[in-house]
Amino acid sequence: MSFGWAYVDCADSGGGQAAGPTGSIQFLTGANATSGSESFLYHTSAYGGYAASTLVLTGTFVLSGTLSASHYHIENVTEIDASGSTFFGNTDDDIHARTGSLYIKNEAGNTNLEVGTGGKTSVRGFVTEYLAITASVYTASLPLHTLGVQQTGQVNIQLPGAGAAGIGAGYTILVKDEMTSSRGGHNITLNAGGSTLIDGSSTYILTGTMPAISLYSNGTNWFVF
Repeated sequence: MSFGWAYVDCADSGGGQAAGPTGSIQFLTGANATSGSESFLYHTSAYGGYAASTLVLTGTFVLSGTLSASHYHIENVTEIDASGSTFFGNTDDDIHARTGSLYIKNEAGNTNLEVGTGGKTSVRGFVTEYLAITASVYTASLPLHTLGVQQTGQVNIQLPGAGAAGIGAGYTILVKDEMTSSRGGHNITLNAGGSTLIDGSSTYILTGTMPAISLYSNGTNWFVF
């Protein structure tokens, strides 16, 4: 049989009442004896900069299991040490903001990514999104950066609008003809999306032997560079 409540007779514990400072959480100190500490307090009202209904622990807290919190705030941390994989966020629109410099190192201690002051970013090795074009007609979509054209003959590539979602000002695209043989009078034609232009024209034609083109967006149109 079980009950949803319990009665404790403090008179039988030897002291008649709980011991320790006001607001202290009680813990067992000996046989039938409890006490509290200044290091483990529960404030029912605002106190010393803490909001009401706050549990304050001064010292070390060891947890075996899972900690679940709607808000997790860390102060005065010089090092966060964690083994295994960690995950931040669970949806594409999550934002994780950091103020200050950022360094990402590998096990050998080499810096793979450095984001420093003044907007400087250094990358030890940089790999872009690559896609082989093996069809005569291709409509480009994100993710998009390097397009290697492997299709022979006439190839038409429809680019997304320079201001489309996920692109915007500063986005770059590289298109390269990877065919070493002649296209037999055909070419690679880039078509701008919607009202977007490529250097002022709705199309841009790549001619010659294994040509390449780099484009950047200013948020409205594509430009060759």
